[in-house]
Amino acid sequence: MSDLYDRIVSRRGAFENLLSRIPGYGGYMEMQTRRKADDLLRQYLVKRLEDQRQRLDEIGKSMLSSGGLAQMDELRSLMTKLRTFIDRIESAADGYSGFFSAVKIGEEELEKLYAFDDAMTEYVDGFREAIDTLEEAVNSGGDVAQALRDASRLADEANRAFRYREDVITGLTHGDEAR
Repeated sequence: MSDLYDRIVSRRGAFENLLSRIPGYGGYMEMQTRRKADDLLRQYLVKRLEDQRQRLDEIGKSMLSSGGLAQMDELRSLMTKLRTFIDRIESAADGYSGFFSAVKIGEEELEKLYAFDDAMTEYVDGFREAIDTLEEAVNSGGDVAQALRDASRLADEANRAFRYREDVITGLTHGDEAR
């Protein structure tokens, strides 16, 4: 399991540990802990992605001041894709099944969700690196168009990966179709 999950689980107090021994209650507590871990992870990812989106705003201002008007459409497109990714993470379905949930998540699906959530943290790091590259290109007169294309491809891939995460939860598959 993830460090975040382990950290959350380890915070349970003696009273909760005692109650977790009551048949059925332990599973309920486990689901509540998973929900809290999922919420914390999403808040963390959204915050880091918002930081990168703000950096893109600043880079856009630099591009305009240095005559980079030609690539503003590509930058706006990238910002829209990043905003879509942020919104998907913010509004994602919880990575657990509650007692009354319409969609039940089994252990196998839960492991897949953890893998996808881990991948989301890697995409956040990838965005930071791609935006570093873009910023360097803008500041040094480098290949801004290529840096924008690379960041845009990353945003497309991240959004596609998130659709796959949704597929695990719903049991539906969307393949590579645009959504």
